Amino acid sequence: MEYMTPEKIVELFKEKFNGSIINSKIEIKTAGLKKNNYSLIWIEIEVKDFKEAVNLLCTIQFPHFSIISDNDIGEEIKLTYHFSLYYGEKSQEISLNLATSLPKNNLKILSITDLIPGAQISEREIKEMLGVTIEGLPDLSNIFLPKDFPKDVYPLRKDETGAVKMVNKEEEVKKVE
Repeated sequence: MEYMTPEKIVELFKEKFNGSIINSKIEIKTAGLKKNNYSLIWIEIEVKDFKEAVNLLCTIQFPHFSIISDNDIGEEIKLTYHFSLYYGEKSQEISLNLATSLPKNNLKILSITDLIPGAQISEREIKEMLGVTIEGLPDLSNIFLPKDFPKDVYPLRKDETGAVKMVNKEEEVKKVE
């Protein structure tokens, strides 16, 4: 198997998605008793090319999908999909983190489950916890929140639609008494 270097991978993404790459960087870390080096690639891309970027990643090698991390950063929700290339290959594994931001007035992203079926649980989580519409997600049922949970409350949001909507109801309680 021929391994691509982190530099070649970033170059490939920049060539394919010229104006859509917002930011990229490569970090080299050391770990373990033998102080082995490993690489982390961070690529942020516009949402319009996000799924195609995952598709490109699959052409390098089928990636190991880990999780989607998320962050409510004010007017946007930032999603970072964490992958590993060359998973399990001693001294070759590369962590690739592919991020995009969704404006809160258009919280939509295409599902990647047709490319990587294992992403379904994480996609369902961001749907129910952040209110993101995952277009093409085959199963839209909640996995963490109960069925009777309010439809307009998203626990991981930091704005008025977040958990704050359900917490600190002291003023309302006083009115009832």
